[in-house]
Amino acid sequence: MKKRLLQLFIVPAIIFGIGSCSDKGGGGGGSTDESNLVVTLNPPAGSTQPAAPQIDFPLNVSITSTMPPQGVTIDVVVKKDDGSGATVFTANNPGTTSPSTNFSITGTPIGVICLTTVTVTSKTKATNTVTLSYRYSRKS
Repeated sequence: MKKRLLQLFIVPAIIFGIGSCSDKGGGGGGSTDESNLVVTLNPPAGSTQPAAPQIDFPLNVSITSTMPPQGVTIDVVVKKDDGSGATVFTANNPGTTSPSTNFSITGTPIGVICLTTVTVTSKTKATNTVTLSYRYSRKS
């Protein structure tokens, strides 16, 4: 009888113990599950800014989602809106964990509508990327 009682308690305990020790994934290596990037621009994405007489044009890029663990890269490219000619301005922030980054766009030609394209990419998960754009111009 004692032997039977031991079998009833010990065997299930061993099976339960082995099951709870099995590796169910996770742990250790970090995760590539991260929130999709949400980015806002100032001037706003999708806008066409009125022509302005200034020489330098400010741009603020804000990450409003949770920042990826390794941060993001930010690429800014300004070209003539009609696609002709060389790139007007380019800037690259190779890595930041700051939720807000400022740029100063220089070299804008007078009387030309320019398309500013901003691409923000997670350094943790390269497929987590956002591309936004807006238009502006410089007047004399």
